[in-house]
Amino acid sequence: MSSQAIPVLGPSSKILVAGARGMVGSALVRRLKAAGYDRLLAPSRAELDLLDQRAVFDYLARERPDYVFIAAAKVGGILANNTYRADFIYQNLVIEANLVHGAHLAGVQRLMFLGSSCIYPRDCPQPIKEEYLLSGPLEQTNEPYAIAKIAGIKLCESYNLQYGRQYVSVMPTNLYGPNDNYDLNHSHVLPALIRKTHEAKQRGDRRLVVWGSGQPRREFLYVDDLADACVFLMERGYDGPLVNVGTGQDVTIRELAETVMRVVGFDGVIEFDASKPDGTPRKLLDVSRLHALGWHARTPLEEGIRLSWQDFCARHEGEVR
Repeated sequence: MSSQAIPVLGPSSKILVAGARGMVGSALVRRLKAAGYDRLLAPSRAELDLLDQRAVFDYLARERPDYVFIAAAKVGGILANNTYRADFIYQNLVIEANLVHGAHLAGVQRLMFLGSSCIYPRDCPQPIKEEYLLSGPLEQTNEPYAIAKIAGIKLCESYNLQYGRQYVSVMPTNLYGPNDNYDLNHSHVLPALIRKTHEAKQRGDRRLVVWGSGQPRREFLYVDDLADACVFLMERGYDGPLVNVGTGQDVTIRELAETVMRVVGFDGVIEFDASKPDGTPRKLLDVSRLHALGWHARTPLEEGIRLSWQDFCARHEGEVR
């Protein structure tokens, strides 16, 4: 850990949430406001283009926040990751490099970088411990995105070692919740299932087509729980190594689809499209490091899916049917 004094954080602290309009960033803003932080910087993409190095450097030099959350990223599901491989590695590398180096130049001592559980090897032991990073080959469908996120972790570690900064990295598991992306061509598995199941019910379909075999296992974390964990670590002044954030429990894709069907009230049958990729067979995070610090996830999966479905209906149809 760094020997440099940790800045005192309180309601008067100025905090930048980069990516504040996205699912994770908006959850962080909600959580910070609830905790009484009212000096929040939450620029939109129109107000601050994170791909523009000069604009980012100038913004940080002018505002000089006490703390920076990097929740900004180009994200997507298997199809998007595998199709736009160059976009995913380039944009994520540029965003994190601009923000980390810009924060350093502006004298920001404390920063939190949010990564992804896809940084870990495709076939590493389960549950996945933080020390498994760089211990084997990555999943090919999202390798460019994963490499960019690994670079972000190493960027933070390097500034800590060379300059004595306190830049920490947290690796959330699969996220879902309010303000998610429900576009079927770019979304992750859970929001895609919510939309497909809701629309199948509305059309009166008798079957729900789900990509892959239904056998892979995935862990899901409600995004407001992630935000709570991030603020928990921030307020503790955590200055240690990489931290996994998750529930410590997983389900098969079949079980996930069945839960979504139950929440939405769709009583048809599931048909698996085995021509589509499964991705990593299993991805369950070991969250013992975070548990030892005193934090646990609170939102049960079915409750979180219900809240997410209500969010989808409110944003896309104006009501829950």
